[in-house]
Amino acid sequence: MPRATPEDDPPPVPPLQPDLDDCCHSGCNPCVFDRYDDALERYKLALAEWQTRQSKPPRTPHKRPRA
Repeated sequence: MPRATPEDDPPPVPPLQPDLDDCCHSGCNPCVFDRYDDALERYKLALAEWQTRQSKPPRTPHKRPRA
């Protein structure tokens, strides 16, 4: 089985922060900034999970002793 590489588990991509002009200032619910805040929270969780995976040592195949 081939070893996993960083390309197999790329880091999550942060959401793009909307510009002030992206808001229509009419009290939309959800506002583009509310949606950004939600996406940012999901990104932070995904990043923490990814960092945890990256900090684990790579698995080495277990070899059975020959009888």
